This record gives sequence, C-alpha cells and structure tokens, in this order.
Amino acid sequence: MSKRDEIAEHDFQSGQRTAKKAADILVAKKTGFIIPTARQKQNLLVAFAKKGKVVYGKAFDIVKVTGSVNLDDLASVEANLHRVTVFEIKSTKKNLRSDFSKFFFGLTGAEVLVAQSLKRQFKFVLVNTTTRQHTEIDLARIFARAKGIYPTWSISF
Repeated sequence: MSKRDEIAEHDFQSGQRTAKKAADILVAKKTGFIIPTARQKQNLLVAFAKKGKVVYGKAFDIVKVTGSVNLDDLASVEANLHRVTVFEIKSTKKNLRSDFSKFFFGLTGAEVLVAQSLKRQFKFVLVNTTTRQHTEIDLARIFARAKGIYPTWSISF
C-alpha cells in the first residue's frame, strides 16, 4: 500500500470513528435519536418504499422518533412513519463556532436524492464531537447557508 493510500485509509477510518462517536453522543442526549439496527433500517426502507418514497440505506445514519414506534415491527413502522425522521450525520472534531460556520463537508448524490424525496422526514445533523454540540438542518437550509458549493466525483476501484 502506498503512503498516499495509507493516509486516505487512515482519514476514512478516522471519519468513521468520528461519525460513530457523533451517533453515540446524539443517543446519549436522550432526545429521541436511535441508531437503527440492520433489521430496523430494512423496515424503514420498506415502509418508505410503500409510500413511494426513495430511500437508500447508506444515505442515513440515525433516526429520531417522536412518540412510540417499534422499529423492529414493520406494521408499527408503517403505522407510525410520520413519527420518524431519518438523519445523515456530518461530524467534526475541529474547533468550530457553535453555529457550525466554516464547517466544510460533502454531500453524496444519494443523500441529496433522499432529502428531496423525504422532504421534512430527512435532515442532516451536524455534530461536533469535541464540544458535543449539534444542530439539525434540512437540505434547503444547507443550501441557503452555503458560502460555496464544490462538485466532486468520488471514484472507487
């Protein structure tokens, strides 16, 4: 493995660790965030699909539930889908302002498509793993706050 590949792999693993830490922080706040199991994610994908909503499983990391929803039971998910919001975590350990200004992150095509499909039921959650602060933000607000948008293509061989 080349030095460049080692650095890229380290950054990827570090990003995964930061995202996992961010998810744990959100759950610990006891505000309704749940890290869904594979089965729970599948139930959500099926329930949204039955409503004609496009959802890619990799386009969200965590869910927030209001009220009582048994994510392990497809019938419960379908009946209470309006109580579920799915979130993609964008995390950092950098020293940023509490409003996350100057935060630089990427959006995938899948995340944008899911956000457009689910509308109010999809948000991004920005998490600072150092300060433990977070903010929930929808796609429209991200674009409204953006100081610049830099399209890229990510290629994997």
